[in-house]
Amino acid sequence: MIFTIPNAISIIRIGMVPVFIWLLLGRDDPTNAGWLLAVIGTTDWVDGFLARKLNQVSEIGKFLDPTADRLAVAAAVIVGWISGDLPWPVALAVIVREVVIAIGALVVGVGARSKIAVRYIGKVATLGLYFALPAFFVANGTDTAWLELAAWIVAIPSLILYYFVAFQYVGDMREVLGDDDAVTSGA
Repeated sequence: MIFTIPNAISIIRIGMVPVFIWLLLGRDDPTNAGWLLAVIGTTDWVDGFLARKLNQVSEIGKFLDPTADRLAVAAAVIVGWISGDLPWPVALAVIVREVVIAIGALVVGVGARSKIAVRYIGKVATLGLYFALPAFFVANGTDTAWLELAAWIVAIPSLILYYFVAFQYVGDMREVLGDDDAVTSGA
């Protein structure tokens, strides 16, 4: 099934990413960019919930949803770093982790027959970042110190979880590649 409500939501989420970039760089409006990023993050949960509830889980949806996540997070981090609205340590930590996972996904995607399962802890870490990143933008745009503090309080444990699950994914990738080598070598 290609044309489903959850897939439509994922496509809309992807379409909101350039609007986020325009708000931040074109209009210099970190407050509204932050609120839009919060909407993108909230709809991440909505499309998955609806896919399961409406029995509309699809292979294209399994591709669109994480693509929307990666695009939104990448845009938030890169553009936020460029604009100065996101603290550089947070931006750098997310970029390094995403690059390592992306390279691993490319290697596994080329060499393996099975997919790496999404881990619950990864969803928790992403949820935390979907709070922290918009909070940094809104706090910067409104000069709200308590919101920036809240963003840091959520960002630090979320990044720790983000890296913890990344190490688990690397182990999963090694296992998949090892299994694939065993299959191709006849073992």
